[in-house]
Amino acid sequence: MTTSPPKRSGPTWIRWSGIGVEFAGAVVGFTLVGYWIDRHYECGPSGVLIGAGLGIVGGGYNLIRQSLDASKQAAKEDDTATGDDHDA
Repeated sequence: MTTSPPKRSGPTWIRWSGIGVEFAGAVVGFTLVGYWIDRHYECGPSGVLIGAGLGIVGGGYNLIRQSLDASKQAAKEDDTATGDDHDA
């Protein structure tokens, strides 16, 4: 038995602003963890750099994944609005 993911509703500008906030949160969060590692283990700036890199990669992956999902959903909504019935 498979469950479908919950549908997101609401204005698109809220969804898009949320994607940006999630990206920034990932970068800031991982950078702060790296900063804490640097301070705790006294290992120089390597923790901050690794943390920032992981935040950018992880946040970028999430941003691209959600953007593609939103694009597919918008195309599907456009197809249903115009009466086209093909799958893209």
